[in-house]
Amino acid sequence: LQKLVNETFQKLWFTPTPHHDKEAMTRKILNITDVVAACRDTGYDWFEQLLQNLLKSEEDASYKPVKKACTQLVDNLVEHILKYEESLSDSDNKGVNSGRLVACITTLFLFSKIRPQLMVKHAMTMQPYLTTKCSTQNDFMVICNVAKILELVVPLMEHPSETFLATIEEDLMKLIIKYGMTVVQHCVSCLGAVVNKVTQNYKFVWACFNRYYGALSKLKNQHQEDPNSTILTANKPALLRSLFTVGALCRHFDFDQEDFKGNSKVNIKDKVLELLMYFTKHSDEEVQTKAIIGLGFAFIQHPSLMFEQEVKTLYNSILSDKNCSVNLKIQVLKNLQTYLQEEDTRMQQADRDWKKVAKQEDLKEMGDISSGMSSSIMQLYLKQVLEAFFHNQSSVRHFALNVIALTLNQGLIHPVQCVPYLIAMGTDPEPSMRNKADQQLVEIDKKYAGFIHMKAVAGMKMSYQVQQAINTCPKDPVRGFRHDESSSALCSHLYSMIRGNRQHRRAFLISLLNLFDDTAKTEVNMLLYIADNLACFPYQTQEEPLFIMHHIDITLSVSGSNLLQSFKESMVKDKKKERKPSSDEETESDSNSGSGSESEEEASKPRRLRKRVDSDSDSDEENDINTVMKCLPENSAPLIEFANVSQGILLLLMLKQHLKNLCGFSDSKIQKYSPSESAKVYDKAINRKTGVHFHPKQTLDFLRSDMANSKITDEVKRSIVKQYLDFKLLMEHLDPDEEEEDGEVSASTNARNKAITSLLGGGSPKNNAAETEDDESDGEDRGGGTSGVRRR
Repeated sequence: LQKLVNETFQKLWFTPTPHHDKEAMTRKILNITDVVAACRDTGYDWFEQLLQNLLKSEEDASYKPVKKACTQLVDNLVEHILKYEESLSDSDNKGVNSGRLVACITTLFLFSKIRPQLMVKHAMTMQPYLTTKCSTQNDFMVICNVAKILELVVPLMEHPSETFLATIEEDLMKLIIKYGMTVVQHCVSCLGAVVNKVTQNYKFVWACFNRYYGALSKLKNQHQEDPNSTILTANKPALLRSLFTVGALCRHFDFDQEDFKGNSKVNIKDKVLELLMYFTKHSDEEVQTKAIIGLGFAFIQHPSLMFEQEVKTLYNSILSDKNCSVNLKIQVLKNLQTYLQEEDTRMQQADRDWKKVAKQEDLKEMGDISSGMSSSIMQLYLKQVLEAFFHNQSSVRHFALNVIALTLNQGLIHPVQCVPYLIAMGTDPEPSMRNKADQQLVEIDKKYAGFIHMKAVAGMKMSYQVQQAINTCPKDPVRGFRHDESSSALCSHLYSMIRGNRQHRRAFLISLLNLFDDTAKTEVNMLLYIADNLACFPYQTQEEPLFIMHHIDITLSVSGSNLLQSFKESMVKDKKKERKPSSDEETESDSNSGSGSESEEEASKPRRLRKRVDSDSDSDEENDINTVMKCLPENSAPLIEFANVSQGILLLLMLKQHLKNLCGFSDSKIQKYSPSESAKVYDKAINRKTGVHFHPKQTLDFLRSDMANSKITDEVKRSIVKQYLDFKLLMEHLDPDEEEEDGEVSASTNARNKAITSLLGGGSPKNNAAETEDDESDGEDRGGGTSGVRRR
């Protein structure tokens, strides 16, 4: 595909045009600049990559058509710029031509970025554009792009005239003094290239630095004397400009060199650090932000300053403080991002320089000192950057992810510690962020097999925390699927990465189901989130949901019994004094039958009991509830505990019914499934039903009413007792008797169905009936309700 794209664009744009065909050349220029203008917001990486690929492909060739075409394009672009400028005086076309001028200059910058040699002969033509009068956004863009072109081109010129260089320096200085941040940034950068590499006019820059440094010192002293002084308010614009400009100058010039400060013993970088740090504690947030921007610039020239204790404290406190301003957080993350980008550029340049002299050298001199530095720096701030993912502002998460991606791409840290955070970021509402996080996971998975599986459950839990942080309405429970037509699980990308390895997949699913165990004490909303994901994962074969249902049955039989047992015990303790010890009788007695306890007598007559349960009238159930209500302890904590813990089991019941409904499985198919069978048996693709949604009403009501913290009324007590009795009924019928006659089995099944329907809030009968089954179930017996756990 890439080869095809390269060939197509080579034919369209990068094939030399005959000199006499001016019309074709103009058409080509307009095409290219139109495309560049259209990509103003999305970035120009594609253009740079294309140009680089095409020029690289013919490096060793004797005939170089792309290089020739680029020379033609650059020469003609410069001609067009002059033409547009003349026509700008014509007021009718001013807007159009101003946009065209920007597009042409931007395109020239893109060429300069890849092959600055092409622009060397045009540098003197570009210089006058630095004096453009700025009134519109386009004017500023012209100045910034011209500064970026000159920065790349002037150092390549052979013997440029003194006048030309002096004019550039003066133009840049005027722009630095007069205009805003973006212009200052690009002009200081250009000045850095011109002075450091060509003119060595250090005094000129030193004078400028002292002007702003002096202003800052003066303002600091005034602020120390009287923080409420009106002078400071009046001088705020000057303060902001000085903070920014001092930082920008320190980024491109090392003022501790003798060329600047002469014989002075003063340590300039420490003085600048002290000044900027002072203003980070200012009461005005705008001043704080500019001081932090200045610090970020200074750290690019002197990264070792980031190890200073006060800097560590400042950065880490801003990143980890939940109440800290979003602007400050973003600025600290931007500082780290810019530092890493600069390091990357520096390393690539060092690599290119090395390749030029590699043949003469015996061994590559280790250029790893700087990468060792950036690795240490990132380890210092890594935890706080990762924690910034748990923020409700997407811009904060965006910059945190950028920093992590740069850190991972440069190999500065061990990737395993980022995996759970990247899994969590893969659930972000914004597609661009999800894709970036998922891409990082894919890269890690390629290099280190098993890392994703190892941290999958931790990642799921963390994704729940990220969703909690993002959740704008705290009263609404956090859900685990996307609220769109797809209703896909938030962690579906994680599941699709793991599902290919059967062993990893099963271990992952069991770990998730274990969280529903009554002993795991997982909070209810997290269980809902995980159940949502399990309900919506992109399952492909029958084995996947069958494996889950099989383990749900096991968990139900164990956790359900524990749950009933703990509820009974809570009543025994409080009623000992009033009743005889046989309090099981009390909790389970039915107003009609003398004993409902799980005694031998009960076990010996299951049929009678089951038939009776099935034909129970509502009034009997009422009496049942009243009997248990009388035995309730005064302290309602055990009741709340029961309601809380039972949510896990309810969710599993609901999840099983949902999967059964979604895939159209019969009970007998679920019952016959064995995890130890060969994978091929259940390798069939799933035939999904449409319009089957996972809606665990009971749990949603429980969370919305905040039952865990609300006052317990008699009504709530009654509903919990009813739930307890339904559970008891379900547990009695979870294991069907194998030797029963057909009629008896259906009675047992009906009892079980009744209990499930009741527990799931009258859950839709089709969830419990077998009509949902289709040919997927291979024409097996059609049972109803939840399948029994085979006797183990």
